[in-house]
Amino acid sequence: MPVAPLVNPIRSGRRSRIRLVRGAVGAALAAVVAVGLTACAPDPVSDSFLSGDNNGYVAADGAIVEIPVAERGEPVDFGGVTEAGEKFSSADIAGQVTVVNFWYAGCAPCRVEADFLETVWQKFDGQGVSFIGVNTRDQADTAKAFSDEYSITYPSLIDVDTAEAKLAFAEAVPIQATPTTLVLDKQGRVAARIIGPIDSPSILSTLVKDALAEKL
Repeated sequence: MPVAPLVNPIRSGRRSRIRLVRGAVGAALAAVVAVGLTACAPDPVSDSFLSGDNNGYVAADGAIVEIPVAERGEPVDFGGVTEAGEKFSSADIAGQVTVVNFWYAGCAPCRVEADFLETVWQKFDGQGVSFIGVNTRDQADTAKAFSDEYSITYPSLIDVDTAEAKLAFAEAVPIQATPTTLVLDKQGRVAARIIGPIDSPSILSTLVKDALAEKL
């Protein structure tokens, strides 16, 4: 499958950079489960997804968007309760670059990207970067089982009953696909968005590095 070209490939501080995702993950990046699964899907779901069988999925636009500083909105104030029953507020991580990943256990592309997210989290842990998941469909036990299975060590908010976190981001960047990953700058504003699963740790690492390097 041919590599999709870069569209306006420029750095932070200029116009938005949009890159279409390459290769076989082009189909993966476009995927979001449309049915309301509330428990961990079996491994064949991921296998089917990776083989290109996307039955039951609705296509997203499959793009990575980096938002220039001058075009960012207001800081997003969000919070909720984690799968461990702990209260979380974005005020707890003020001043840090933050990666927010919207996911749920029955989402095959969420399984595909899980290891990449954890890899980037481990890389930047202790460097002024926080990771927080937002589980949009599952209860705590299901979210915990997913984290255990995929060795995810950062927390996730259980958002299914209140949609508190998802609504907090609605004005800045409506979440219309799962998974979606956001990078927030040190002021808590949305600096970058990945629609669909990331296809390697390098993509997210670059966005995090960009945000860390900014002088705001």
